[in-house]
Amino acid sequence: MSILIITGNLAYPLIQEIVDKLDENLLIHVVDKVQVAAFLTPNQIIKAVRDNYDLNDLDLILVPGLIKKDTTEITKEIGVPTFKGSTDCADLAMVIENLDNIELSESQPADKLIEQQKRQEALKFIDDFEKDQEKIEQLLEKPNNILIGKLPVGDDFPMRVLAEIANAPFLSKEDLINKCQYFLDSGADMIDIGMAAGEDFSDKVPELIETLRPIIGNRPLSIDTLNTNEIKVAVDCGIDLVLSLDLGNYSEVSELLKENNIPAVLLPTNFSIGKTPKTVEDRLNFMDELIEKVDGMPYVADMILDPVNSSSIVESIIACDKFHKSNPSLLFFGIGNVIELMDTDSTGVNVLLTGIAMEVGANILFTPEESGKTRGSVTELAIASKMMFLAKHRKSIPKDLGINAVIFKDKKKRKDVIKRKNKEIPTIKQETPMKFVRDKAGSFKISIEYATTVEESKLIATHFRKDKADLVFEGHTAREIYEEIIKEGLVTRMEHAAYLGSELQKAEIAMLTGKQYIQDFELFKSFDEFKV
Repeated sequence: MSILIITGNLAYPLIQEIVDKLDENLLIHVVDKVQVAAFLTPNQIIKAVRDNYDLNDLDLILVPGLIKKDTTEITKEIGVPTFKGSTDCADLAMVIENLDNIELSESQPADKLIEQQKRQEALKFIDDFEKDQEKIEQLLEKPNNILIGKLPVGDDFPMRVLAEIANAPFLSKEDLINKCQYFLDSGADMIDIGMAAGEDFSDKVPELIETLRPIIGNRPLSIDTLNTNEIKVAVDCGIDLVLSLDLGNYSEVSELLKENNIPAVLLPTNFSIGKTPKTVEDRLNFMDELIEKVDGMPYVADMILDPVNSSSIVESIIACDKFHKSNPSLLFFGIGNVIELMDTDSTGVNVLLTGIAMEVGANILFTPEESGKTRGSVTELAIASKMMFLAKHRKSIPKDLGINAVIFKDKKKRKDVIKRKNKEIPTIKQETPMKFVRDKAGSFKISIEYATTVEESKLIATHFRKDKADLVFEGHTAREIYEEIIKEGLVTRMEHAAYLGSELQKAEIAMLTGKQYIQDFELFKSFDEFKV
């Protein structure tokens, strides 16, 4: 196949380097006087091809993925199938190597299509697995798999994400429902009712369960409490899982749970007398003792994942690993214990801990979202669980799976093809800021109206004329709002227009990432601020 690659001057050296390494019949054409490939127009490409090539010798034309218009007109005019290549010329090799596996597009860049296809294939694999009832029934016959409610959980299934609604007795009914729906939308497989330690809210348990049942559908509902009164009421109300039993409270409720075939999370502790494990051996011995005492009751073991440098996260992970290797039972992994008590963004930590959880045989990933830095943890764990499930089945490292958790950085380091070769071109650097001049058309206060999901959240721009609000603009993107502001004629100064665009884009990024937005303040710290 003869393939013609169209590009501009700046990208040409890198494309030539890529083509030299490929065993393909590839031609490169640099359009005259065009520096940036993304600025190419269909007419320029049509003229370049007609003037320089015999169209009968060409089977396919790839144009830059970032050109603004689609390639329909080019194909129609010259009769050679023309499609968009990659957005970054560095990905061109990947596109060419996958030509037999993808259907190129006249409107979408080819690398994006490959990413979408990989993602769709990955999600389809997981979806097909979850819907294969015959296979699920066979797997449930194995001792390391059980049903919690109607959800299959165990070594042969993806790790399930259990999201805790913390301090549930103190929430209004509306807040309880919103929190639950937010977690479900985030990808939670199970919902936990977090009670208050040291309190007895057994009178509120029926209403809590009754409120949440219609929201969660067939998903399991658990209750997080050591209070045996609350556990008994929850069992009567049809709870699917109890968090938790230990050596201090098991005797009052284990038979009840056994009779109702309701699993409980077991802790290697006796909180009633302040007894907690100090070593790996303590954890294993306490857990063995508790398992013996609740013999016949379905359970999930929680070896207690410690925060970094509290007791020892390493010893708790070792305890999980040793326990799982000697017990064909389910394992609970309290990831929230770690991330809530560490000052760092949650994404990378959650993915890493999920990978460790997979290696030690954990089956349930547990987290609340109680601090700003952990907002989105349920989504992150849901993604990470899928990544590890795919890696496990493919017997590969969790990379290039079609699903990833790369949010704030990029997987690939882009090669900077825009280099200033002509040193005579002048460079301008600001020496003094522009003097502030108020726009006679008025000013704007920009804010975000957060909802339970990003899709329902809004950007708000309130217009003030002579310090009095007279108009409010709402939208989901910066562009929606600034275009309406321009239509209304409410910007008369160029620096005000630039400022509005900058602030609205910052607000949109904050809305998408969960960052707090304060007008006129930076969203992110610079790397210099991290240095000590």
